[in-house]
Amino acid sequence: MSPGETSTLPEAPSSAELAALAVQIKLESLAMVSIQGFGYLGQALSAGETFAVLFGEEIDHETDRFVLSPGHYAVVYYAAAAAVGLLDRHQLAGYGRDGALLEAISTERTPGVDLTCGSLGQGLSGAVGYALAARLAGGGRRTFAFLSDGEMEEGQVWEAAMFAAHHGLGDLVVALDANGSQVDGPITDVTTIEPIAEKWAAFGWHVEEVDGHDIGALRRAFAACRADDRPSVVVARTDILGRLRSIPDTADGHFLKLDVELEAAIRAELEGIGRTASHA
Repeated sequence: MSPGETSTLPEAPSSAELAALAVQIKLESLAMVSIQGFGYLGQALSAGETFAVLFGEEIDHETDRFVLSPGHYAVVYYAAAAAVGLLDRHQLAGYGRDGALLEAISTERTPGVDLTCGSLGQGLSGAVGYALAARLAGGGRRTFAFLSDGEMEEGQVWEAAMFAAHHGLGDLVVALDANGSQVDGPITDVTTIEPIAEKWAAFGWHVEEVDGHDIGALRRAFAACRADDRPSVVVARTDILGRLRSIPDTADGHFLKLDVELEAAIRAELEGIGRTASHA
């Protein structure tokens, strides 16, 4: 799949097609971030596969709700939404520019997403509200909330988690990007949040913990969530640099700075991965 090409996925895409979609999402994110020469590319490199499975297969875009709790993941959301036809791809070129609809950190103006949060830790509360409202309206709608692992430092997340489990909100699914990075550095240097899976389980949630760069593992995890009547969380263990060899280990993955050479190297590596994925 070439960079910028809009995906037309079948109703039941293959893992190879979803892997190719993940690469497309990362390439589109790279193109957006390169406009400014810096930005939240690491979030796309860590969560590209999760968004590919969510937007390419799991979410029913006609009925389901989607909450983007960490607003600085907007770039990967924009790329995924454009790839499946929810956003006009031409809008991506305006990413982060003054007055553009697609802001670097999503806001209440962000198109297509049901709820987005600038202040971290708030998204799950909104998602719980959507899930409870859907039940009161007769069901038939699932709610997906995308969270980052740093948000687990916020008490509001756990209040919402307790409420969701108590009320048995089985149509609520959290996709948690556990990339171990936040603005102040490695999460292990800021606040201990491990054991992540055990914490969610102790709060009464169904938990799946997988390699977040493994499309097949992600698909199986989300399928298992559909079979459980408890609220579910998929803990996707990822790398903030997307396991790319082209990015120095010393780079600040939370907010990457791109020069022409680094951008070209990342693009070349991703395109190579994309060619491999398309022939898998």
